[in-house]
Amino acid sequence: MGHTPYGYRIKNGVAVIVEDEAECVRRIFENYINGMSLREAAKAAGHPIVHSSVKRILTRVCYCGDDFYPAIIDKALFQQAGMELKKRFASMNRTGKTSRVVPKPQTEFVFSAPERCFDDPYEQAEYQYSLIESKVVKWQK
Repeated sequence: MGHTPYGYRIKNGVAVIVEDEAECVRRIFENYINGMSLREAAKAAGHPIVHSSVKRILTRVCYCGDDFYPAIIDKALFQQAGMELKKRFASMNRTGKTSRVVPKPQTEFVFSAPERCFDDPYEQAEYQYSLIESKVVKWQK
């Protein structure tokens, strides 16, 4: 399953809520929705962590509850935090990385007729693969 999310512990194979950590998670969500930055939201909640860890908390669906984890927050609060994240990232023009278009070659393969035959099938295959030649026909964008 991987790393157990902050606010939970596994006891006897079942996820249980650690109430003081869960309260911190709730405050992080509330603080962020109320205008604090990612780091400020965690610091004010008593859990000073780096902004990427706060974002991970704000985007983990398990905090709403699922088949394994009990709910710490309700879905409305989770969705509100998600909309706030999108809004802030859009305002900072961080909606996604721009990708560079890398041209790809269109390749044509030419296979020469085999002139030798080997008893060992692996040796024959190696020989036949050596007869394959490739050439770039054109570059695609």
